[in-house]
Amino acid sequence: MFDHNDLLTPTELAERLKVLPGWVYEKTRARSRDRLPTIKMGRYLRFHWPDIVIWLERHRQLDGGA
Repeated sequence: MFDHNDLLTPTELAERLKVLPGWVYEKTRARSRDRLPTIKMGRYLRFHWPDIVIWLERHRQLDGGA
């Protein structure tokens, strides 16, 4: 079931990840190697927190051996 509390704006996501909003936007651009998963609602971007957690786990595994 979809929980509306899991839907985040770019600013809210940046706060959770402790990064600047510009970093979040950069990671959504087509030129980014592994883009953040997004939900486009017209001109608005939203992020589903469980999808972001999966993205983070994948990056932790990729970067963990370095």
